[in-house]
Amino acid sequence: MLPPMSAQELSAFLHANPVFAGVPAREIESLAALSIEEAHEPRTFIFMEGDAARWFYVVKSGHVKIVRHSRKGKDVVLELLGPGEVFGGVAVIEKRPYPAAAQATEPTAVLKIPAGPIVALSERHPSIIREMARLISRRLRAAHDSVESLAVDPVEARLAATLLRLADREGTPGETGVTLPFPLTRQSLADMTGTTVETTIRILSRWIRDGLLADDGGRLVLSDRDGLRERAEGEAG
Repeated sequence: MLPPMSAQELSAFLHANPVFAGVPAREIESLAALSIEEAHEPRTFIFMEGDAARWFYVVKSGHVKIVRHSRKGKDVVLELLGPGEVFGGVAVIEKRPYPAAAQATEPTAVLKIPAGPIVALSERHPSIIREMARLISRRLRAAHDSVESLAVDPVEARLAATLLRLADREGTPGETGVTLPFPLTRQSLADMTGTTVETTIRILSRWIRDGLLADDGGRLVLSDRDGLRERAEGEAG
């Protein structure tokens, strides 16, 4: 876990975020002074679906998954967010409850900002709303692709595509392949790909035996990205 930020570091961290890029430094400093750093252990919930939207969040370190509980009683992972990514913002702006839950997947630190100052700031600086609209648009496109994949793609293609997407976003290239920078439980991968944990374990175990993946102390290494890409495109068994 990273140590707490100084006031200057907090201001720089917020100003580097595209959501706040158009806000004057003086107002960013005021916002930083109101911010609270909060640490969460793995699997703890930052907020629950239906909670009042009292805070706007930014991931400082670790990862947060956005989860909805389906009518069938199964958790569906909508997003996996890493450092610098914001969440809870639309609910804050619209003054409605959070539409999904947020859960830490590993030791995670978040920066939370009270809803009132965020709403007031967005009224003075429409660039915040514009950037959040772009952010939501990107996430909706990704969600649409995921839903389409769930409807038409076999499990192996969905799982391979998920691993490749995570590697492209945050993977670290090395001599043995691209390492995902955080441990992913088999349950999380199953939730992200709309399958069972048993199926996920079976496929990953086979891919590890075949040399497509390696397990480095709980972190997956994509050893053969071309082979995984073939599976994502349905071109290999």
